[in-house]
Amino acid sequence: MSDNRVIEILKESEALLEGHFLLSSGKHSNRYVQCAKVLRFPHFAEEILSGVVDQIKDLDVDLIVGPAMGGVIVSYELGRQLGKETVFTERKNNVMELRRGFEVKKGQRIIIAEDVVTTGKSSMETKKVLEDLGGEVIGIACIVDRTNGSVDIPIYSAIELDIKVYDKDDCPICKEGKIELVKPGSREFKEEK
Repeated sequence: MSDNRVIEILKESEALLEGHFLLSSGKHSNRYVQCAKVLRFPHFAEEILSGVVDQIKDLDVDLIVGPAMGGVIVSYELGRQLGKETVFTERKNNVMELRRGFEVKKGQRIIIAEDVVTTGKSSMETKKVLEDLGGEVIGIACIVDRTNGSVDIPIYSAIELDIKVYDKDDCPICKEGKIELVKPGSREFKEEK
């Protein structure tokens, strides 16, 4: 699938947002990708992830694991298209865990599924959990890769986006003072004063 079509789907579903955003890292940005908006439409989820499926279909994957919340639907759709089992990790007391009776068998080859990967924090936490259980994480599959190559694991994405981020004190949007800062996403964190 072409990058133009991916952008078209993100815009049509109102998943690619423009404004002034407080990211979970504490940094600010003028754009934000809210993949929950695209994933609310099953036909878009199927289409946008079909290109990712093409990239991972020959990797001999046993299990797909999506960190909650963003990775749950993505893992399900990848698993549906590939005919593979999918489960998810979730936070309990702010620690990523595999719960609900889900299991990882020793030596299972695992793809972590995410909506957007920026710093890789949730993915790396999930990777540690899965490897501690005996799994072999072979990559991350996602809709949007925003890492700019900063994560040391193969990433298979529908699109790579280079969205500028700013430290709070150096944010040109704050300095301009015209657009209110909003916090999208689901991860809870404490903003440093």
